[in-house]
Amino acid sequence: MAKFAHFVVLRALLAFFTLVVVSFIVFSLMELVPGDCAERYVAFKNSAGAAISIEDIEVERVRLGLDRPYIERWGKWIFNAFQGEFGDSCILRLNISQLLGQKFWLSLGICLSALALAYAIAIPVGIIAATSRNPYLNNGLRLVSYMGLALPNFLLALMIMLFSTVMFGDSLTGLFSKEFRDAPWDYARVMDFLSRAWLPVFILGWSATAFAIQTVRALMSDEIGKLYVTAAAARGVTGRKLLMRYPARHALSPIINSLGFDLNRIFNELPIVALILTLTEAGSLLIEALARSNDQQLAGAIIFFLTASIVTINFITDIILALTDPRIRSSILG
Repeated sequence: MAKFAHFVVLRALLAFFTLVVVSFIVFSLMELVPGDCAERYVAFKNSAGAAISIEDIEVERVRLGLDRPYIERWGKWIFNAFQGEFGDSCILRLNISQLLGQKFWLSLGICLSALALAYAIAIPVGIIAATSRNPYLNNGLRLVSYMGLALPNFLLALMIMLFSTVMFGDSLTGLFSKEFRDAPWDYARVMDFLSRAWLPVFILGWSATAFAIQTVRALMSDEIGKLYVTAAAARGVTGRKLLMRYPARHALSPIINSLGFDLNRIFNELPIVALILTLTEAGSLLIEALARSNDQQLAGAIIFFLTASIVTINFITDIILALTDPRIRSSILG
């Protein structure tokens, strides 16, 4: 038990160290962007017709603490980041934590739902594809997975929007209907959200499902041919019991370990899908911050939140694998 506790503590320290390193990279990239926050804000005010002098820029720079040494500013930023506080948006002049608020959690919920949908379909389908000897079934599943890999998510979103507009007169854009966009959370708003959130979940899960099917199929095909499966079959273990107890159990360990990677890949696709579906969540805010307003403070906060989510999932999956996989458990406990 002491060795397992040591393993958990070590993984937690590695997760913390990863977040610190990522925070340094994110903060450095924010600093490398031409012009600091004071200059960008002043440029924004100039575009609105306000007359700004060099002295105004210096006053703003001092107010924001941009005159302090680089390491000191990074230390303050990471200390506040671990408390969920990122200061004000450089352009919008709103508190970033309040600005993100539920938007990031909505985004994370959509991505996690897409990930759950992908694996709920891919695991049984991948096992069937690896074990079935029916050529029509195998070729059909292979065709579906190839379509998922070849058809971009944004094109699928446009196709569904066009079909829905032509057939039902509703483009299905946005996460809420007009009457619920600024309403407080209650049962009616939750149901309205669910009636629209299925579309980005389905679109984001489309390619993730295809990729996961290919992965599960490859891992299962590799495990089925190993000697321990043949030995189990020789002992009289057959059918579904043989598949689930031996090859499936070992083949799914790498799948669990890749959850963080798959979540990152899904979130990377979210901003484009959010732009097409006019979703008001963290993905659309990231596009706005990076491509339009050059608000690096807001973009850095979103990236840090995403990284923290991925690192947390990786930490949890490491613990789950240590508890469920005998090979990893034996290497830890000795």
